[in-house]
Amino acid sequence: MPDRILVVDDEEPIREIVASMLGTAGYACKEAGSGMEALTLLASGEDFELMLSDLMMADLDGIGLLERTKEKYPDMPVVMVTAVHDISVALAAIRNGAYDYLLKPFEREQLLNTVSRALENRRLKVENRIYQTNLESLVKARTEQLQTAIQNLERSYDITLEALGDALDLKNAETARHTRRVTLFTIAIAQALGVPREQIPVIARGAFLHDIGKMAIPDKILNKPGKLDPDEVEIMKEHAYLGYQILKKIPFLAEASEIVYSHQEWFDGSGYPRKLKGEEIPLGARIFAIADTLDAITSNRVYRPAQSLKAAREEIGRFAGRQFDPEIVRVFIEMPDKIWDDLRREIDDQTGRAAYSTGAKG
Repeated sequence: MPDRILVVDDEEPIREIVASMLGTAGYACKEAGSGMEALTLLASGEDFELMLSDLMMADLDGIGLLERTKEKYPDMPVVMVTAVHDISVALAAIRNGAYDYLLKPFEREQLLNTVSRALENRRLKVENRIYQTNLESLVKARTEQLQTAIQNLERSYDITLEALGDALDLKNAETARHTRRVTLFTIAIAQALGVPREQIPVIARGAFLHDIGKMAIPDKILNKPGKLDPDEVEIMKEHAYLGYQILKKIPFLAEASEIVYSHQEWFDGSGYPRKLKGEEIPLGARIFAIADTLDAITSNRVYRPAQSLKAAREEIGRFAGRQFDPEIVRVFIEMPDKIWDDLRREIDDQTGRAAYSTGAKG
């Protein structure tokens, strides 16, 4: 199908000559005797690949026509035709969006060369836009594929974590519900602190796996019914470092391993194994420390029954600045009791579903 060209000139002989030159070259032309007539033709829905317009016309000159068409028909290049041999006039037309200009009188070859360049320019612009659109669609499709792959990978991570947690539960059954509770408690405190959403899964993994190093502790120590002797206490203390060694080689658990390594550190530097102090302790470990103590106080122990949330708040408050980060303690104390009651109930209602998988995606 030939390219369609709109020829606009208020002098009929000139219009006909230009249209004839273009017609013999294989273009399909339509003529308009004024700027307003050209606008009417364009508004009728006819498509044109190019417009040739005289610069000086009575009712609406070429610049005015250009201004009223360039935004509505951005793919249609405009070539100005003028008898005014003043370069500033032609440059003004180009500044206003014209592709090029022709000075009257012009030769047929000059006309055809200008038209050919203008149409080629249009073709490249249209192809580039189509390419950009296709590229955006491709990027969107690839992004969706990548997101699906990441979701599948994250699910495989969850399965790995659940397997690690199950392995520890088999070694020490008492840890199962404790692990799930402290994970949800840790997530709740982190959210109350306003921790960025993307950091929550890392903190959750560290909380869920905090005791994984106990897999390397001898059963006779881990399951000893009575009080541990000093040597056994020192061996038990190694579980933080051992857990770090187990996890640090797994790429997606590298950050979580630092939380595992630091979960027994105290804010004042008197914890173990590295005696880290203050903000040297990873944020996740500082949050976990409060969640862990909360669960310990409000859960039944062989040597005492579970205590109240009020008692847990008071105990944690007394150790602010010593064992715990005082700012995290402040946020924790302001959190309502209902949060902890609901989370405990959720754990009790679970049937083998890992708390990490539930919490880290929340």
